[in-house]
Amino acid sequence: MIRMALHQAAYDLRAFLRNRQSQFFTLALPVLFLVIFASLFGGGGHTVEVEGGRIGTSVYYVPGIITLGIIAASFGNLVASVTAQRERGVLKRRRATPVPASAIIAGRALTAVVIAVVMAAILLGIGWGAYSARVPGRTALALAVTVIVGAASFCCLGYALTSLVHNEDAALPSTQAILLPLYFVSGVFVSVTILPRWLADVGNVFPVRHLANALLVAYNPHTTGLGFAGQDLLIVAAWGVAGLLIALRKFSWLPLGR
Repeated sequence: MIRMALHQAAYDLRAFLRNRQSQFFTLALPVLFLVIFASLFGGGGHTVEVEGGRIGTSVYYVPGIITLGIIAASFGNLVASVTAQRERGVLKRRRATPVPASAIIAGRALTAVVIAVVMAAILLGIGWGAYSARVPGRTALALAVTVIVGAASFCCLGYALTSLVHNEDAALPSTQAILLPLYFVSGVFVSVTILPRWLADVGNVFPVRHLANALLVAYNPHTTGLGFAGQDLLIVAAWGVAGLLIALRKFSWLPLGR
C-alpha cells in the first residue's frame, strides 16, 4: 500500500506541476504577499511586539506568510483539485481500480505535504536572504515539525471541506471566503496585538492562528528552549483529527453536483 501511495503521490505531483493556475495560487501568491507586506510595513525600523521582546516587522511577516503558504498548498489546492477530480469522474474511475482507496487518499495528502514543505523552504530562503529573518539553530527542528504537522492537519481539513463543496466552480471561492478573514484575525497579515480583543478571541478559536503562532515561536529570537509551541500544535492536530473524522464519514468518490 505504501508503494502504491508513493506512486500515486508522484502522479499527483506531476499533475500539479503541469497546472499553471495551481502553481500561481500555491507557490507564487505567497511569495508576492511576503514581498508586498514586508516591503510596505517592514522598513524604517518598524518592530512588532512578541513574546519576550520585539522583532522587526519584516521578520514577523516571514512565519505569517509561511502559514499562508502551508495552508494554500495543503488546504486550498487540495480542495480545488480533489473537488475537480470528483466532479469530472476521475475519482470514480480511480476507485474502480484495484488500488486501495487509502493509497489514493494518502498519495494526494502526501503530495500536499511535499508542496507545503517546498513552499515553506522557498519562503524561508527569501526571508533569510532579503529580510535577515534567520531561524535560531536550536528551534530549527521545531520549525520543521510545525510545518509537517500543520500541512498534515490542513490536508485532513481539506478533505473534510470537499464533502461540503458540491461544485467545481465553487471550490476556490469557498476556500478563499473561509481563509481570507481568518488570515486577518490570526496574525498572518496584521499583528494580533493591534486587533480588537473580540477579534483576537475569534481568531483564537481556529487553527490558522495556532499554526501561525507556532511558526512565530520557532522564528522568535527571544524564544528559549527548543521552540516547540506544544499547546498550539496540539490544537492544530486536534482540528486535523476532527477533519479526518468528518472526511471518513462524508467523503464521496462520486460527483455531487450532477
